[in-house]
Amino acid sequence: MQVLVRDNNVEQALRVLKKKLQREGVFREMKRKRHYEKPSEEAARRRGESIRRARKLARKQLIREGLLEAPKKKLPDARRRPPRFGDTPVPAAKIE
Repeated sequence: MQVLVRDNNVEQALRVLKKKLQREGVFREMKRKRHYEKPSEEAARRRGESIRRARKLARKQLIREGLLEAPKKKLPDARRRPPRFGDTPVPAAKIE
């Protein structure tokens, strides 16, 4: 895996690298390998992952064909969390 550093911008290169590693599933695999997984547990996990992938693919196919309604996107709700600094717009000063 290779990441180019442009204009000595190391922070941006690190962000790109982390995103690539995330897409490849390296972090997920590292987390899984922290502890020993019995072969029977591994087989059950892989079987479950396979079933989830197949169901997701079938669901997407039905949505594409119009036989299933697409899930509605949740709108952001202002009541979920208290406002943070910078959330509320600052009123413009009156010029007289």
